[in-house]
Amino acid sequence: MDVKTLCLGALSLGDATGYDIKKLFDEAFSHFFAAGYGSIYPALEKLTAEGKVSYDRQQQEKRPDKKVFSLTPAGREELIHDLEATPPREKVRSEFLVLMFFAHLLPPQRLAEVLQEFLDENNKNLKMLEDLEKGDCPPGIKFTIRYGLATTRAAVECIEQSRDALLREVYSTQFAQ
Repeated sequence: MDVKTLCLGALSLGDATGYDIKKLFDEAFSHFFAAGYGSIYPALEKLTAEGKVSYDRQQQEKRPDKKVFSLTPAGREELIHDLEATPPREKVRSEFLVLMFFAHLLPPQRLAEVLQEFLDENNKNLKMLEDLEKGDCPPGIKFTIRYGLATTRAAVECIEQSRDALLREVYSTQFAQ
């Protein structure tokens, strides 16, 4: 799965600007796929060149024209093909888990900060996902929101239950040497 496919998916929900698509990545997609403007706009340009996306320019006062992108029939076909061909696996890329893997090398104070920062971020994400869950959306989107809630709640619970023991173990290991 790549940014191009997710841009097609975003446009399957309706016409959108690059900003609107980025907002979808920051909210509804945030617990399973990250992308910034630096990958979204090139993907939209490539999809436009391939005839999978079209756009209309809308004038704005005192600002450059904005492009409102639409999914073409060829883009919808490509999206469905990509969805059908994608195996249902989950790839995890977590800087947090890298930090935890090497927690024994971090000073205890920094480790405590990392755990708190990650806990705060997850609690913020829980609030966002809970708000999204209240909205009216198709069943697949509702499922991904609930999946995000379940995994995020599990992460929060794991940190809350394991933090003190981890900090004690790292502290005692580092100061026993």
